[in-house]
Parts: sequence; C-alpha cells; structure tokens
Amino acid sequence: MLPGKYYDEIALGEERLTPRVTVTEGHILAYAGVAGDFSPLHLDEEYARTTEFGQRIAHGLMGLSLVDGLKVQSALFQDGIALGWNWKFKRPIRIGDTLQARLRIAAMRVPASRPHMGIVHVEVTLLNQRGEVVQEGEHQLMVPRRPAETVRA
Repeated sequence: MLPGKYYDEIALGEERLTPRVTVTEGHILAYAGVAGDFSPLHLDEEYARTTEFGQRIAHGLMGLSLVDGLKVQSALFQDGIALGWNWKFKRPIRIGDTLQARLRIAAMRVPASRPHMGIVHVEVTLLNQRGEVVQEGEHQLMVPRRPAETVRA
C-alpha cells in the first residue's frame, strides 16, 4: 500500500499542500505523446507567439494529470480510487511555472454498498508560483477504511 491515511483517519475540513512541480518542455512533449494532442499552441513556439498567450502553454488536461500525481505524492490517502472530477481551467500553465495543489476535505461518507471503503470529496486548487489559481475543482474518490483487525479500541 501507498503511505497515507485510511478513511477513518481523515478529518472533514482537513487541508494539505502537495509537493511542488516545475513544468518543463519535457512535460509538455511527453504529455503530447501520451495524449496524442500535438496542437501547435503546445508545440510550435512561432505559432504560439501569435496567440493571446504569446508563448507555448501546457495542455489543460496535463495540469489535471499533474494534480493527480501531486495528490498521490502528498500521501494524504491510502490507495485512493478515482470516482470523478469536476474541473475548471482558469489560467494558462506556462513552461517554467512551479505548481502546487491545495487539497481540502469537503465531504465524507461511507457507502452502504461498500462499508470497507469511504467516499471522500476533495476541493482542489492548483496554484502557480505567484499564488494565482490556474485550475480548480473537486475530486471524488474511494479510500480504504482501516481493516477491522487493526482498528484501535
């Protein structure tokens, strides 16, 4: 199992900052290859200079992918299973931006159909090095509950 908390150890309203990542050209090239999105806005500097952004920017979904990785690196949860995302793209992510996500537990419940798991709703804000919100939304995931044999009395 990954390091992190079981559902029973998470508190409603709990907040955590993730580690940081600095976006490089390598991230953008790798993401383009994985996603198959070779838009010139991401890959062609000459073209990107003619756009409202004035330079190449990262794929929006690459930002969401980075958030998911940062969430895992934060070790807040034990083996979370993604159920869904509700996501908004607020500002461009540029090469050289250093990103960090703020996670806040917004809701929690134990489903009757899976009492060994808990469902957690996490408010997520992705910030750049200037503290600007570049992306934000909510993530729903299932997190294992502490196994019965290890529950503290």
